[in-house]
Amino acid sequence: MIRLTRRLAFALAGLAFLTAPLTALPASAADIKVFAAASLKEALDAAAKAYTATTGQAVVASYAGSSALARQIEAGAPADIFFSADLDWMNELAEKGLIDPATRKTLLGNTLVLVAPADSAATISIGPDFPLAAALGADGKLAMAAVASVPAGKYGKAALTKLGVWNAVAPHVAEADNVRGALAFVARGEAPFGIVYGTDAKAESGVKVVGTFPEDSHPPIVYPIALIKASTNPDAKAFLEWLVSPEAQPAFEKAGFTIIGGQG
Repeated sequence: MIRLTRRLAFALAGLAFLTAPLTALPASAADIKVFAAASLKEALDAAAKAYTATTGQAVVASYAGSSALARQIEAGAPADIFFSADLDWMNELAEKGLIDPATRKTLLGNTLVLVAPADSAATISIGPDFPLAAALGADGKLAMAAVASVPAGKYGKAALTKLGVWNAVAPHVAEADNVRGALAFVARGEAPFGIVYGTDAKAESGVKVVGTFPEDSHPPIVYPIALIKASTNPDAKAFLEWLVSPEAQPAFEKAGFTIIGGQG
């Protein structure tokens, strides 16, 4: 695997600013502060806007890789709610006693897709031993979120491993800090292929879906949400309960997520 090129690193600096941790953003103490996986941006922004319009309560969301957000919460960052893209990082916070277990729900589902730039003529059928390495060629990069820590990268590595192609493509992997970084890499044409969520592909007109990974090739893609135990905002729990209610479902469904039903 390789890290991002210098050109890409500079290009992603602006993206990193947009997804910077909440501690870098001005926010009122009364605002509900949500640390959310980068892939949730469009859906959660829409849901928060609807909630604010109804209640007058401001919501400030910080988007990044779930791994980075969890580590910030562990370090004492002032979050009220954590909305993760996998169970592992929520479980880690739970094991350290940092979330309120009574508020934990698994709310959303997603798909994992292979994308190419929108103007690409590439076609490839995803399955056991599919020829992704050959399609990348000698110098082509496969854009992925960090495979050792970020949920999208972990799901992607699991799928490629299950399908028997990980060893062949690993030298071509260009890792980004979060799934939206990988998406941007492909949208700009700096990688012929990338692995992102189905919702990410829907949100970015600069890419097209080449194929969807079989559900049984990776762990289920689920999004748990919970209140941070250290939160002192009396309004945060009401927002969380609203997010898992039928009223918030249209925002997530429009973005392409599936509603799991709010189980713990």
